[in-house]
Amino acid sequence: MTNKILIDQTINTFKKKSIIVDGDKSLSIRFVLFSSLSKGRCIATNLLISEDVKSAIRIVKKLGIKIKLKNKRCEIFGNGLFGYKFQKNLILNAGNSGTTARLILPILNNSTNWIKITGDQSLKKRDMNRIIKPLRLFGFKFKNNNKKLPIFIKGPRVLKPISYTENLGSAQCKSAIMIAALKAKGKTKLKCLPSRNHSELMFNNLMKIPTKVYKKNNYEFIELSGLKEIKPFNFKIPGDISSASFFIVLTLLSRKSSLIIKNVNTNSSRIGVIKILNMMGSKIKFLNKKNYKGEKISDIYVKSNRNLRGINLDPKMNSSAIDEFLLIFLLAGISKGRSVFKNLSELNKKESKRLDWGIKILKMLGVKVKKIKNNGIKIWGNPNLQLKKSYEIKNYLKDHRIFMVSTIAALTLGGKWQIHDSNSFKTSFPNFLKILKSLGAKIR
Repeated sequence: MTNKILIDQTINTFKKKSIIVDGDKSLSIRFVLFSSLSKGRCIATNLLISEDVKSAIRIVKKLGIKIKLKNKRCEIFGNGLFGYKFQKNLILNAGNSGTTARLILPILNNSTNWIKITGDQSLKKRDMNRIIKPLRLFGFKFKNNNKKLPIFIKGPRVLKPISYTENLGSAQCKSAIMIAALKAKGKTKLKCLPSRNHSELMFNNLMKIPTKVYKKNNYEFIELSGLKEIKPFNFKIPGDISSASFFIVLTLLSRKSSLIIKNVNTNSSRIGVIKILNMMGSKIKFLNKKNYKGEKISDIYVKSNRNLRGINLDPKMNSSAIDEFLLIFLLAGISKGRSVFKNLSELNKKESKRLDWGIKILKMLGVKVKKIKNNGIKIWGNPNLQLKKSYEIKNYLKDHRIFMVSTIAALTLGGKWQIHDSNSFKTSFPNFLKILKSLGAKIR
């Protein structure tokens, strides 16, 4: 069986359709890791059953945690803050999951032996120093380390509290520090650039760990004291807005179509993509808004609109849309006028070099694009863009978002497409192709 899909016709009009996307990946991985530190049984419903979440589950099981998984319902029986069991010569493989690899590290204290953390070809290329640096201050030790996987780690039972400034705007770095703080005797203080705030919300609203959070002078400040028992908690995980974004763009670029995406996590730190698309003229709406255990949840309504305009984006918005920039670039490519995006070095630290791949795909489509200083790009949009050539997407380190954005481009802009590594989307969105086909997409 060939590991590629073929698309040679655009999707037909779809109206008044509603879909449900898979559960939020960030929340699903955090649930698995955080609940393993609780004292008792935690239950999640609508857990994302993707390859990244499976990696987190495999690791936690290997550390002696009992897990029951049936469909999208997950029960995890935590053994407390210091309840992990460490075998000799332990190797933990995070697969393709950067979140899992980075957030498991602060949990791996209290082992007398070195623990090896590794991952797949793509993950081994990604920076781990942003996590290693603060963890050393807590008391963790590392060896044979070149700032990338594989790495070896061990740490004392009780960690030292730290004060730390995080200047990358990395939610994973922030979360890793917060997890380590749980095992530290005393108060940890963190100053960080804004990023998605799922960990803070889960600490306060699910885990009942008193966590002080405030903002000052464009920074966020977080304070918490460790060695507090985590009580069991339950969580119904909402849909992933990053997954929803592919269908938002599909609808915008399709003719005379409309769509409602139900029960999506619309956390204010995650809706940068919606704000940016609306600034470009898309008029996306949130319906049936509600608050659930700190997270904002909405239905998202979108209708066709190719009458979009270019944008000169404030880099302060980058972190709130960091996973959706390939889609934003695609829309900029068919918008009226020029778009400018700056300070996007973080994109080249993802599963693949996404900034470079965004440029490559736009040039392939015939869109004028130029890389500019400070890891930015300029895109000169073509509102009349229609594709008639043959296109092939391959050798992209199985980056799920490159696969999915290429699929959306193929279904809306025309041309004949071969997109390789057709299992890559299962990293984050196992039902991606199934939902597309339910809307009428012809994919072979």
